[in-house]
Amino acid sequence: MASATADPELLVERRENVLVLTLNRPGVLNALTGAMLAGLADSLRSAEKDAGVRAVILTAKGRAFCAGADLADLKARQQGAGVSLGDELRRHFNPLILQIRRLEKPVIGAVNGLAAGAGASLILSCDVKFATPHARFILAFGQVGLAPDSGMTYYLPRHLGLSLAIEHAWTGRPITADRALEFGLVNRVASSEEEALALAWDTARELASKAPLALGRAKRAMNAALDHDLETQLEFEAELQEALGKTQDHAEGVAAFLEKRKPVFKGE
Repeated sequence: MASATADPELLVERRENVLVLTLNRPGVLNALTGAMLAGLADSLRSAEKDAGVRAVILTAKGRAFCAGADLADLKARQQGAGVSLGDELRRHFNPLILQIRRLEKPVIGAVNGLAAGAGASLILSCDVKFATPHARFILAFGQVGLAPDSGMTYYLPRHLGLSLAIEHAWTGRPITADRALEFGLVNRVASSEEEALALAWDTARELASKAPLALGRAKRAMNAALDHDLETQLEFEAELQEALGKTQDHAEGVAAFLEKRKPVFKGE
């Protein structure tokens, strides 16, 4: 195991070819500060550039995943820099959500409890999500006189449909772990926090052994499909497949299949 480096608010650990990012403010339900947002962004940028990182796990310490933005920290930053809430979203929250979606490596979330506001958006941005039975997703924006942000109005209508998404945005009623599974917000509900993290690790190790370029292009294609019509998407697939067909990983996969052995992918 590689040595861990720790920020007071964010733990960053590399184990073999998996990067683990752990929100570490359990006393305040891992509410997001500017330092945490910057740390997450820096870590994801490093993961993007590091070919040795094949997968990322995002999780948290304590009884909650994330209660959303730290309102006291947010207010202090606004007053100190004289910026608006819109500026805060454009500078910090929106780029982080886009980073997760554009990172062409698996990002796996383990939801250990409450995920509210921007914290819910953060976990919903992950590619694969595992939750504990007591996990809850809450759109708490209305309680402070705000509308959902950080991608929440993009994700929820696509999972719940328009009417249910609006209802949850207006009422702030929690979406339980079982309902989240029903809606496709999470991939599986584990029996405990330990099992949820174990599922995240098992998935990360499995995906880390697969062809990284193929995984990345599959994620790119799935992202694009949310906005493309069928004809456009078919051509997009053909373009991606043409490029992948020229990679060493494709040649290795075919050779391993014919030779009845396990392929060794190098991301080339």
